[in-house]
Amino acid sequence: MNKAALSVLNTVFGYPEFRSPQDEVIDTVINGGDALVLMPTGGGKSLCYQIPALIRPGCAIVISPLIALMQDQVNALTQLGINAGFLNSTLDNNQAFAVEQALFQGELELLYIAPERLTQARTLSMLQQCSIALFAIDEAHCVSQWGHDFRADYLELSLLHQQFPSVPRIALTATADPRTHQEISERLQLDQARHFIAGFDRPNIQYRINQKHNGRQQLLRFIRSEHEHDAGIVYCLSRKKTEETASWLCQQGLQALPYHAGLAPEMKEQHQNRFLREDGIIIVATIAFGMGIDKPDVRFVAHLDLPKSIESYYQETGRAGRDGQAATAWMVYGLQDVIKLKQMLDRSEAPDMQKRIERQRLDAMLGLCEITTCRRQTLLGYFNEHLPQPCGNCDTCITPVQTWDGTEAARKALSCVYRTGQRFGVNHLIDVLLGKSTAKVQQFHHQTLSTYAIGSELESNQWHSVFRQLVSRGYIYADMDSFGAFKLTEKCRPLLRGEQSIELRKDNTEKMKKKKASKSAAAVPEYAQPLWEALRALRKQLADEHGVPAYTVFHDATMMEMITIRPENREQLLNISGVGVSKLDKYGEQFLAVIAQHQGN
Repeated sequence: MNKAALSVLNTVFGYPEFRSPQDEVIDTVINGGDALVLMPTGGGKSLCYQIPALIRPGCAIVISPLIALMQDQVNALTQLGINAGFLNSTLDNNQAFAVEQALFQGELELLYIAPERLTQARTLSMLQQCSIALFAIDEAHCVSQWGHDFRADYLELSLLHQQFPSVPRIALTATADPRTHQEISERLQLDQARHFIAGFDRPNIQYRINQKHNGRQQLLRFIRSEHEHDAGIVYCLSRKKTEETASWLCQQGLQALPYHAGLAPEMKEQHQNRFLREDGIIIVATIAFGMGIDKPDVRFVAHLDLPKSIESYYQETGRAGRDGQAATAWMVYGLQDVIKLKQMLDRSEAPDMQKRIERQRLDAMLGLCEITTCRRQTLLGYFNEHLPQPCGNCDTCITPVQTWDGTEAARKALSCVYRTGQRFGVNHLIDVLLGKSTAKVQQFHHQTLSTYAIGSELESNQWHSVFRQLVSRGYIYADMDSFGAFKLTEKCRPLLRGEQSIELRKDNTEKMKKKKASKSAAAVPEYAQPLWEALRALRKQLADEHGVPAYTVFHDATMMEMITIRPENREQLLNISGVGVSKLDKYGEQFLAVIAQHQGN
């Protein structure tokens, strides 16, 4: 292990030891080698380039697609006593000139820059005249044209290898299935780099997926019962739904803000800043929000609609519990989600090959929802990682799924699709099976069919479940050219002939047995609550004075350790994880004073 790197980790960042494979990555880059790093959110990716930046001569150039977050990233480094800056479109000419002069004069240790600015001839010329320690390409999955975060500017970043052949490059991402991993490697010319793949498992996150009945009410019950005053993110598929959901949550007494690409830039920035800097804020967002969010104390991520792929789901849920404390990934979905996503995909202008890949990814996401075994095993298996035992911390482990012989019901459903001419959607098919005399049933004379009223043994919700599972398993599909009408696939023939049986899952009632997610990361003993609240109040006061998010002063986990150890002097405080020399000098005396006031409690 590199002794200089360990010293920086201890004194600057305040952590006692590296997590694997941080030390190997850092050693590789310090010694001038290239690296491609796949590491889960909260796994400590940023240290993999920040520490080499402080040890190698010159300034590290960090390419980030997130202009709105650069300021907070630079603020966090400044709190640690590190000289950092950024160049993006939020700076006026004088501000940008000052940053460039600091770079020329060797005053900066890290410089954050957007990819579209980096690839400008003027910027490249400027960098050629400076001492560059390394290039860090953050959110490297943006280079993948198959991904939902694709950025065309990232395709040009291979020029770094060509124009700066002696400068080490490190590309980092938290989300990459094997196909995306290969694409990153090829497009950034990192075939010869060392590849580091840390485990994708986030054991502190409890995964829960339920059927959607009344999504808003289900969400409200979940938040009220488990995360009443916690920060969280709620993902919706459409901009309209994000705004309506945020407004409705506010009416229920919660602090919720919408975020999507259609909002004015000033409003997006305002909402993002409130989420980062205030406690208990819920952001209701489309996928436009979240990439690069460093907020460690997000206690839950909820999905009110089905994500497009397991890759998207993993990335979005990974924004919960970055501090390693208990967090929940909660989702409700229904058949209409599946139909809507397939409709969006079929109507997109993507090439046929990409559409096929995206259909496979959606099918894999559906499979994760409908499985009766451990969700974490399936989730990790998608990223080629094997979990030998069920996790014990997902809904299917905590409350094992019951199944039933759905063979006869499935045959009735498939026969109804066939008898009605494969021209109708789920609601009409269920009306026929239940023997309802609706206007549409009368119009098409479907009361005369052999499948009319043969499904009275199940209720409407149960038939919705049957059709949803038949879609997810590939027996039927919604044809978007026929307004979502269900059509049969070849796979259904053995089932209709009686040559095959099928087990279906009973829908989850959302009641968790045995083990619930922690209501809060900070499971503070009752006797320590006064000290905990006093430390939080001091942290907020200091954060407001410095204009930074509270977590950049100290994480919850650091303050929890203060409560446990009760340090009495600077030396003892410095031994707490997350307290480095710079923060000790800035905040140490004030925190020690508050702890001293509560000694004996």
